[in-house]
Amino acid sequence: MDKVIKSEAEWREELDDLAFKVLRKHGTERAFTHDDFPKAPGTYLCRGCGAPLFEQATKFDSGTGWPSFYAPLDPKMVGESQDNSWFMRRTEVHCNRCDGHLGHVFPDGPQPTGLRYCINGVALTFEPEE
Repeated sequence: MDKVIKSEAEWREELDDLAFKVLRKHGTERAFTHDDFPKAPGTYLCRGCGAPLFEQATKFDSGTGWPSFYAPLDPKMVGESQDNSWFMRRTEVHCNRCDGHLGHVFPDGPQPTGLRYCINGVALTFEPEE
């Protein structure tokens, strides 16, 4: 996998304000504010670099207001780190190709993994299956 490395100025030029805040500054969009993605088969890509991250088949309605998935398309593409902000201990997830912040993963998802990848919608784009 080729790493995508850009300056802050380059990221600001390519991303809108909210996408920059989330992907590059570890922000979070407000719950229920991002349009839901289609239900058709397809792949969710990183908005920062286009890396394929999640499949429609692993998406589920968690009721949290953010797109949720029970597994990444390729575990090597989604990295994890500890997030101790806001007086909480959470596991942050990011795109391993561009290091863009995606959201968090929690151990309260459905089977078969029991995980809930709670992802900011603004960090993703949807590519329908052809």
